[in-house]
Amino acid sequence: MNILVTGAAGFIGFHLSRRLLDDGHTITGIDNLNDYYDPRLKRDRLAQLGVDVDIAGKTGSANPSGSRAASGNFRFVRMDLADRDAMNGLFEESGFDAVVHLAAQAGVRYSLQNPHSYIDSNITGFLNILEACRHHPVSHLVYASSSSVYGANTRMPFSVHDNVDHPVSLYAATKKANELMAHTYSHLYGIPSTGLRFFTVYGPWGRPDMALFLFADAMTSGKPIDVYNHGKMERDFTYIGDIVESIVRLIPRPPQGNPEWKADAPDPATSFAPYQVFNIGHNKPVALMDYIGELEKQLGVTAEKNMMDIQPGDVPRTWADVKDLFEYTGYRPKVAVSEGIAAFVSWYRDYIGK
Repeated sequence: MNILVTGAAGFIGFHLSRRLLDDGHTITGIDNLNDYYDPRLKRDRLAQLGVDVDIAGKTGSANPSGSRAASGNFRFVRMDLADRDAMNGLFEESGFDAVVHLAAQAGVRYSLQNPHSYIDSNITGFLNILEACRHHPVSHLVYASSSSVYGANTRMPFSVHDNVDHPVSLYAATKKANELMAHTYSHLYGIPSTGLRFFTVYGPWGRPDMALFLFADAMTSGKPIDVYNHGKMERDFTYIGDIVESIVRLIPRPPQGNPEWKADAPDPATSFAPYQVFNIGHNKPVALMDYIGELEKQLGVTAEKNMMDIQPGDVPRTWADVKDLFEYTGYRPKVAVSEGIAAFVSWYRDYIGK
C-alpha cells in the first residue's frame, strides 16, 4: 500500500513507519519537527529510516518541497498540519491508499500553558487531513485519539462503549473533538475512519517529556524525580510494539458501518457510518510506584522522590478494556512492564551514551 504517516518523526510515527517499511509498503512521512521537545531526537529517529538528517533538519523554509528527502520506499516531507495548501498538494500528487494520522500537539500539562497550539495542530490540522481525504479519497483513515478522553469517568475498565463527555484537559477535549469530526466526515462523505485511544505509550525512542524518560534522566544524573499524587497513581502502560502491531492489523480493515447500531440507544464506539473507535492498552494497570521500582531495578539506581500533589488535568487511574480490539483483530497488547522497561533502558543507555 501507499500510506501517509503524519508525525513520522514522532515516537509512534517513527516505529510505525519502520514496521510498515519492513512489511513492504511505500511510506510518505510528514512532520514539522517542532521544538516541543528536542528536535535532535526527531532527526535521529528519521536517520533510522534512512533520511538525510541535514535535509530533514532544515529550518526557516516555508515551502515543504524545500525540506524533502527520499530513501528507498520512504519519503519525508517537512510540513505543518495547519498548511492547508501544502496538505492538498501532497494528497493530489501522491494518491494515498490509506492515512495514519498520528501528528498532534501532545501533552496534558503543556496544554495548560499553550492552549492555542492544541487548536492549531489538533483541530485545524485534523480538519485539513479530513478535507484532503474528502477530496482525494482513501480506503482508510486511522487516527490517534487518547485515553485522556475518558476524563472524569471513573468506571473501570474504560470502555469505548461508555460516554466520554467530561474531559479534564484541553488536550483531551481536542481528541474528543477529533472523534466527533471524524464521525461527521464518515457520515457525510463516506470516509472510513478508525480512532485509536492510546494508553500511556512507552518504550525505546520514547518522548523525553514523558515519565519514563524524565525519571531515567533524573536518576542517572543523581537528581530527584517528581512523583505526583504522592505516588497514588495507576496507569495502563502500553509498550510501543503493542501499539504498532495493533495499528498494522487495523489498517487493512476499514469499518463498514454497524448494521445493528440503534439511533434510540446509540453506541459511542460504532455508527451507521463507516466509523469506529478502539482502546489500545495493556489492559493491566500498574501502580506508579511499581513502575518506578522496575526502572530502579533496571538502572541499578534508587531514586530520590519528591512526593507532590496531583497536577491539574491528570487523572489518578487508567485501565483499558480491549475486548473490542481483540475481537476485531485477534490481537491484544501483551508486553509486560518489566520487559518493556528493560528494552527502554537498553536503548536509553546506548542512545544517551552516544
